[in-house]
Amino acid sequence: MSTTTHEFLTPAEMADACGVSIDTLRYYEREGLLEPVARTESGRRRYSADDAAWVRVLRCLRVSAMPIREMKEFAELVRRGDEAIPDRLDILRRHRGDVVAKLDELHRAIEVIDEKIAAYSAVTAATPHADAEPDVRRPTLDGKGVR
Repeated sequence: MSTTTHEFLTPAEMADACGVSIDTLRYYEREGLLEPVARTESGRRRYSADDAAWVRVLRCLRVSAMPIREMKEFAELVRRGDEAIPDRLDILRRHRGDVVAKLDELHRAIEVIDEKIAAYSAVTAATPHADAEPDVRRPTLDGKGVR
């Protein structure tokens, strides 16, 4: 995170601190995910530590593939205060389940990719050098063509 000598962050400092682009900050503000940002007398945005903490939450939700529609619903529940905590919990628990399912799917994908890497590596290692007589047979795995 960039360190500043003042209480507020500029858009560039905020983007750097939160790992998002300035365009993303503006988008979040436009979509109502981020409360209207304080401005200097000259109209420049200035972000607070609370703004930064909230953008980090939004980034986490987005990186974990929460749809913008659900992020908006979550943001609205946050604005409603403590009375909406049970609803926020429901959203987060449901989203966590989705993320865990996606992780399981990605782990299975890695296994398939690793199998293909091993198969292709074996074929490559068994392939004769370019100056050797060419082998006209197709490489196979368990009697099946390598795909």
